[in-house]
Amino acid sequence: MKLATLKNGTRDGVLVVVSKGLSKCVAVAEIAGTMQQALDNWQQTKPLLEEVYLGLNEGILLQEMPFDQAKCESPLPRAYQWADGSAYVNHVELVRKARGAEMPPSFWTDPLMYQGGSDAFIGPRDDIPLGSEEWGIDFEGEVAVVTGDVPMGCAYDTAADSIKLLMLVNDVSLRGLIPAELGKGFGFFQSKPSSVFSPVAVTPDELGESWAENKVHLPLLSTYNSKPFGCPNAGVDMTFDFAQLVAHAAKTRPLSAGAIIGSGTVSNKQGTDFGTAISEGGVGYSCIAEVRMIETIRDGKPSTQFMRFGDTIKMEMQDQHGHSIFGSIDQTVVKYS
Repeated sequence: MKLATLKNGTRDGVLVVVSKGLSKCVAVAEIAGTMQQALDNWQQTKPLLEEVYLGLNEGILLQEMPFDQAKCESPLPRAYQWADGSAYVNHVELVRKARGAEMPPSFWTDPLMYQGGSDAFIGPRDDIPLGSEEWGIDFEGEVAVVTGDVPMGCAYDTAADSIKLLMLVNDVSLRGLIPAELGKGFGFFQSKPSSVFSPVAVTPDELGESWAENKVHLPLLSTYNSKPFGCPNAGVDMTFDFAQLVAHAAKTRPLSAGAIIGSGTVSNKQGTDFGTAISEGGVGYSCIAEVRMIETIRDGKPSTQFMRFGDTIKMEMQDQHGHSIFGSIDQTVVKYS
């Protein structure tokens, strides 16, 4: 099943069921007016929404309308919880190597996670407004899950069963602000502005065999300024799967329905120490920082610039037949005023 939230002038938008091919949709106010309402009552709403999804794909619903990704909010325009992990330890290792720091052994056994701002996500086709290019503007391509209610201290299987929906993420990062913030010893805040999620959220069964071991085994495609930048496989080199990440987030607190847990930047080693750019025959990267890290390790300093106003980033994931699964995040960085 595929779901989205259309803009309607309110904070939370209106929930729609979207056809498998992303060509049409139908509002379902009689079932749930918003995505959060659907998740709050998932046991009751899911079978009703699935019935609508079936009818939409069979072309037997009279109230259907064209689906326009440009009119979408992030599936949850705001959420009670947004916690982002760092499941691809290759990414973390690169960051530390670039500044000459050793990797603590615990990073391979205990996930990193930070709590992001969840009160104002950006729409998947909306501009990314930021105050200064000097902040080191970067994109980060990720996958995320949306949970139902998760009890505190839950077991792995309970965490796995709590996963209701999947989305793509652009976890916008301001690399120039990160060192000073982390230097205070209190974590990210200003360096992590509003995140962005794909137009469509899907139930895990939509991925078929590509959803296995609580991982998405498909490439995440990033196109930067209209050029291929990365296509690493989200199921490869993922040290911690989504059930482990959910259980980690719920170790000392329950999670409410609609909690979003991110994978961290998708990153593949590709048989090398640092990965390889698409232009060199590899699968590339999901953020600019990794390229700069490799340049620093190799050349002593980075040469690739962070994003400038007017730069564009597109993120998408396709099924085995080349069809878009989640729709695309497609954005331009602009000067905030």
